[in-house]
Amino acid sequence: MSRPFPSAGDNAVMQKPVQVYDHPVPVGTLDNDDEIDLLAAARTLWRGKFWIVLCIGLSLIASAYSTFVTAVPLYTATAEMALQPSSLTAPDIQSIVAGFSGDEASINTEMAIITSGTLIGHLVDELQLDRDPEFNGNLEDPEARTDLLAPAKAAVGAAIRSMIRAVLPGSTQEDEPEASAESLAKEERQEVVEAVRGAVSTDSSYDTYAFTISATSRDPDKAALIANTLALLYRDDQIRMKVETTERMANWLSERVGELRADLDARQNEMSDLRARSALVSQESLQALNEQAIELQSELSAVQGQLTRADEKLAALQATAQSGDIEAKLEAAEDGQLEAAAAALATSDPTAQVRFDRRFSQIILQVEAERDRAQERQSELQRSVDELSAQFEGQSADLLRLQQFEQEAAASQALYETFLTRLKEATAQQSAYEADSRILTEAPAGAQIAPRPARSLALALLLGLIAGAGLVLGREFLQNGFRTAEALESRTGRTVLGQIPRIPARARPDTIQYLLDKPTSAAAEAVRNLRTSLLLSNVDRPPRVIMASSSVPNEGKTTLAIALAQNLAGLEKKVLLIEGDIRRRTFNAYFPNDTEKGGLLSVVSGKQALESAVVRPEGLGIDVLMGERSSVNAADVFSSESFQRFLEHARSVYDYVIIDTPPVLVVPDARVIAQHVDALIYVVLWDSTSSTQVEEGLRQFRSVNAPVAGLVLSRIDPKGMKRYGYGGRYGPYSRYGRNYYEA
Repeated sequence: MSRPFPSAGDNAVMQKPVQVYDHPVPVGTLDNDDEIDLLAAARTLWRGKFWIVLCIGLSLIASAYSTFVTAVPLYTATAEMALQPSSLTAPDIQSIVAGFSGDEASINTEMAIITSGTLIGHLVDELQLDRDPEFNGNLEDPEARTDLLAPAKAAVGAAIRSMIRAVLPGSTQEDEPEASAESLAKEERQEVVEAVRGAVSTDSSYDTYAFTISATSRDPDKAALIANTLALLYRDDQIRMKVETTERMANWLSERVGELRADLDARQNEMSDLRARSALVSQESLQALNEQAIELQSELSAVQGQLTRADEKLAALQATAQSGDIEAKLEAAEDGQLEAAAAALATSDPTAQVRFDRRFSQIILQVEAERDRAQERQSELQRSVDELSAQFEGQSADLLRLQQFEQEAAASQALYETFLTRLKEATAQQSAYEADSRILTEAPAGAQIAPRPARSLALALLLGLIAGAGLVLGREFLQNGFRTAEALESRTGRTVLGQIPRIPARARPDTIQYLLDKPTSAAAEAVRNLRTSLLLSNVDRPPRVIMASSSVPNEGKTTLAIALAQNLAGLEKKVLLIEGDIRRRTFNAYFPNDTEKGGLLSVVSGKQALESAVVRPEGLGIDVLMGERSSVNAADVFSSESFQRFLEHARSVYDYVIIDTPPVLVVPDARVIAQHVDALIYVVLWDSTSSTQVEEGLRQFRSVNAPVAGLVLSRIDPKGMKRYGYGGRYGPYSRYGRNYYEA
């Protein structure tokens, strides 16, 4: 790597040491797109301070105009109120009208009630706000400031309506039904209510029952009147709602009490009729019937036992009557007289058998009589038991119905007494209700909230700053060209040898004349700096054959090549300028009077000697070899040995050879010529050539191992540099360099 030698005639800011890389640095590797350079962003904002200040100024002017000229003053008045969760004056009235509970949902509900259409409608009627032009847009407001855009708005509205009528079929004005006066008045009142609702707001304090009612108006006293009136209406509305609710409940209770009284009377009449039909129906009579039935049932059981025993004895007697078994008869009869008669049978008394048989027959008849009596008694007792059972069941059913009637009557009586008590409470409460809220502080005259000059101007300042910064950063983000040598070097990894300002010439011949007439101009000095940087790029072997190329056409490489050749001639050196762009051939425009001789192709092909083909423009002190049109491909011409021998001959005759070549991204000529030169300077058009084009052009030269000695930022606009904020940093475009150059 060679060491640069600074020159006393070079500008310290413009001239940088030439950096020659042993191995080419990959294009774009010096940028880190993953990080945000805050310092670079700050520098960008500082460079664009003019635009930021302009945006701030415009924003402040607009804010001042809106604040002091067109804005209508607005005032807000606030009344403070508090909700009272416990406002009951009767012990059980809460069962009729539920008061304010105090939970968050109830508070939010009360806030919604305040701004409801119903309450706002009462406010409009109370203050006759429908006659106020501030809230009724259909009325002319003599105090309102004139809207400068009103005519334009009216015209636009008329045009839109005309377009709608033209597009929509059947929508002509004649077909539109005329609205009735009542509907128009209703719509107008609704609009007034909505306008007043927009001017009213509520706010509740956290963890308290206090809240505020605020009203905004153009008049401070009107704002206070609206807020205070709305607070009173809200408080009175609470009482009115309770009174109306109580009246409805009282009417309902009155009807219900009458129904209960009639039902109670009906129950009592039914009980009286039942008692009349069943006079002995009572719990005691049922108990007596039950006891009597138990006794009869016991007696019936005894009789049934006697009947059973009589049947058994009669069956035994009848079974032994046909037999002659005396012992069996005695055992069945169990009679003492029969036993005595049986004892007489042992004697010789002939009548003993007759007495025994007669007594046995009597016993059978006695048993049959006892059985018959037992059967009759059983039948009588069974009838009595059945009668008592039927009587008991009937009286039990009557008693059950009576008890049911008594229970229903008692329930009706209790409900009747309860409702009657509630009715008396509601009637007494109608004149003793209190609101669930009270006014803590009445709203004073409204305080102005708009316009607020300090706040508006501060906000305008902030918005202007943001807009200006966004404009500057957005423009910088969208910018794809190169405005500074630092950006170009950072992007490409190549040294910028020179920065050439735009030459103020309208035509190309004027460019040559400008360089001749103003040798100390900023452009001439910039070319001189480029010459110094180029010659010092290799002190041991200074370049003698130099070519200039670019990415695309119209980047100023031809002008630069001419200016560099003219500047090298100022060192009292012999310089040859070759037009290597034989496809386009623009030298004719720079040297319109020197086109009669031959050209490059004639010399390369040997048809003409170099000395006879060159032209020497007046005042430049250089030889110019013009290009020629040829049917042979230009790249083939420059790849030939004839062209190489031509360059070797030119190198032996001239101190410096400058070759203007075509753009590298358009044709391959420049890459072919680059194989035969000592130095290659790559021209980049200021604020125009994109980074992609520059990177691709440098890659094209790397692909053929043609090292680029350095870059040149050409046709820099001094005014543009100042506009972008670089005017105070770079040599001929800075304030302190103004006196060093010829204008």
